[in-house]
Amino acid sequence: MSISYDNPAFDAEVGHVAVQVEGQEKSSSTGERLTYSWQKVNVFATSTAGCCSNTTSEKHILKDVTGICRPGELLAIMGASGAGKTTLLNVLTFRSDQSLKIRGSLYVNGQRVSPELLTSRSAYVQQEDLFIGTFTVREQLLFQANLRMDRNIPQARRVQRVEAVMQELSLTKCANTLIGVPGRLKGISGGETKRLAFACEVLTDPPLMFLDEPTSGLDSFMAQNIVQAMKTMANRGKTIISTIHQPSSEVFALFDRVLLMGEGRVAYLGTTSGALSFFSGMGLACPKNFNPADFFISTLAIEPDREAECRDFVRKTCDAFASSSSGQEVVQATAANAKAPSSGVAVSHDQVQVARSPYKAKWFEQLRAVLKRSFLANIREPMVLRAKVFQVVLIGLLLGVIYLDQDINQAGITNINGAMFLLLTQMSFTNAFGVVNTFCAELPIFLREHFNGMYRAGIYYLCKNLAEMPFTVFLPMIFIAIPYYMIGFNPDVENFFICMAILILVANSAVSYGYMVSCLAKDVNMALAISAPLIIPLMLFGGFFLNSQSVPISFVWIKYISWFNYGNEALMINQWATINNISCETLANCYSSGDEVLTFLGYSEDRLGLNFGALFALIVGYRLIGFLLLLLKTRRKTVRRYY
Repeated sequence: MSISYDNPAFDAEVGHVAVQVEGQEKSSSTGERLTYSWQKVNVFATSTAGCCSNTTSEKHILKDVTGICRPGELLAIMGASGAGKTTLLNVLTFRSDQSLKIRGSLYVNGQRVSPELLTSRSAYVQQEDLFIGTFTVREQLLFQANLRMDRNIPQARRVQRVEAVMQELSLTKCANTLIGVPGRLKGISGGETKRLAFACEVLTDPPLMFLDEPTSGLDSFMAQNIVQAMKTMANRGKTIISTIHQPSSEVFALFDRVLLMGEGRVAYLGTTSGALSFFSGMGLACPKNFNPADFFISTLAIEPDREAECRDFVRKTCDAFASSSSGQEVVQATAANAKAPSSGVAVSHDQVQVARSPYKAKWFEQLRAVLKRSFLANIREPMVLRAKVFQVVLIGLLLGVIYLDQDINQAGITNINGAMFLLLTQMSFTNAFGVVNTFCAELPIFLREHFNGMYRAGIYYLCKNLAEMPFTVFLPMIFIAIPYYMIGFNPDVENFFICMAILILVANSAVSYGYMVSCLAKDVNMALAISAPLIIPLMLFGGFFLNSQSVPISFVWIKYISWFNYGNEALMINQWATINNISCETLANCYSSGDEVLTFLGYSEDRLGLNFGALFALIVGYRLIGFLLLLLKTRRKTVRRYY
């Protein structure tokens, strides 16, 4: 089983740039042909000796790694664990950790590689299978097709392409099955998930592909089918670079060239047959009927009880290749690719726009696709939705029963004020902690899709906000409708709806805070750890535990960024401003009217509109900060030229 791409009409539709590079012939069935080379790539990692020490050490991970992959080649990057395979692939795809120091030169057809250029011309299959589990297989592929295929392709053609890819990768039988969430939502198998990851990337038939161990988790039969599909694409002029761990002899035979790495250096780069000859020249011949891949990996591995001897052999092997004719040919080829005349690349005006912007889909198409996925993610887990509704109804009834039928007297003032602040607290904590994992949990998926040029960061952030908005509006409405008249709040209908509007704004302010924390944190554990300590000061300066007029001047700024403060004042004004008579059992320390209650609390009924405006400002402000934090995470490290 293999994927067939012998369809010239499709190549024309996906909008590949026609390229004619000197010394290369362009096949009629192939779009863009790219030669990717890298020169003297060095990667350093800085670490601190201890938690209380200022001493830092620098580890040299990749050491002067030089290589090239041409059109029509399937290049396998191999080596033992810790050899630097994944680090090199991350450098080539601009996905390295920001803490690493990277130096080197990357070129495509004589042009300096940039993240934008690479995104618009390549596809990347990660080792980790990252998907939204509430999507079906067909929906996931249609989502990819709508955002990654050329905008001029009609929808019927996109659907046809999706069906063809599913058929070729044996995904048709699970097309309408949810992808699933491990431990929470049953879905497709691990092998089907791996094939789905590969299917997402081959939809657009990209001229340059990167794959990080695409066969991990697959049986030998499906692993061979995946690599055979890669081989078929390479035969059509595609440039394919893949890391792979312990391939079978059948899979190894499918690779055109192999890059063997040891201790962060290039031990060999060339044909698979040439690798056997090279190691034979080093005095290590691969035994007959032995898997060459296993032989190379074990030869370049560092054995625990022979570390010094193994490192010495790896060093000698890397030095021998660097000084060999094959090693010099690689250096010359990369230098030639770096100096290839840019005039040899023919690009039309429309294609210049594509190269400038990595996004294939229009703004509205991005919005529609991502918004649909965000809504489905919320409604396809009914247990979560039911739990939210159950929690709101249960706590609403509980508050109503506890504070049932409060009288407008001196004792009732304290009880009603406490009940209103509990409403604020419930709306705040429920909504803030309910969304605190929204962005950090999906961060790997978002970064992968964003870097693949599928949608803008602003589109993703806006869609997540819009998808959550119905819940942050209707749940507060249900919540306040239950205890409002049970407790005995101001009975006027106008006051009831004002109270409802206040709680909706408070809920959305808390959601905005949760979004900000979620965008600030790097993972869910960190988000949960920092959200509570940050929200407690906002609650303390909300006007219930500390009188609004008693806030220390050094902490007054906290009051102005607390939705508890504005929400509490607005609720108090709504409750007491129209109450002119409060019964008093004693003559001392009595409040005879609602105005006196507000005056004691340091509130003024003239500030009701100001509180509404402040809540709106906090909603916008917190979400804007969250977006800026999310945008900061999309910055990619540009590889600097090495001198």
